[in-house]
Amino acid sequence: MLISLLFQQPAVFLLVVAALVISISIHEFSHAKVADFLGDDTARLLGRVTLNPRAHLDPVGSVLLLLAGFGWGRPVPFNPINLHNPKRDSALIALAGPTSNLILAAVLSIFVRFVGTTSIIGAFLYFTIFYNVVLGVFNLIPVHPLDGFKVVGGLLPPNLYMQWMQFAPYGIYFLLFLIVTGATDVVVRPLINYLLTLLGL
Repeated sequence: MLISLLFQQPAVFLLVVAALVISISIHEFSHAKVADFLGDDTARLLGRVTLNPRAHLDPVGSVLLLLAGFGWGRPVPFNPINLHNPKRDSALIALAGPTSNLILAAVLSIFVRFVGTTSIIGAFLYFTIFYNVVLGVFNLIPVHPLDGFKVVGGLLPPNLYMQWMQFAPYGIYFLLFLIVTGATDVVVRPLINYLLTLLGL
């Protein structure tokens, strides 16, 4: 668990926490920024269109981040009524988070090629890349409340979209089942490893 690093390798612990905070903040900021761009000012009025981590970190998610090495940010609210094309734009808002994580990972991987991973800066870049890839891939799982659920919904025709959205209330239970049974690793871990290899890590 991440908390064990605090006592065993405090410097590494701080680097990992910083990488996680940045990854989550980038993810939530991107949701907010795209929602604002598409015409809904809900996130902006709540002060969420910012890279300041304090606007995006969830208390429970942050505690779990420290104790277990995983966590989540505060979901960015948006009002579909304010969107020009609610189905499509909701999918774009959802896609913005994972996409921003994967883009940041790709950009930082360029710098890692020059500094390596043995220095403090290199280690920080490595952890940031790693967690951005993990966050990006994991959130694309098509299960509510993850972003992938809305992304898939945006790709479906109207009749199938309405049926798909009816599964939303049960998504959290299905997600917990996938996590507890380790089923997510079957798909997520190979994809994460592939992307990290592609990025030269």
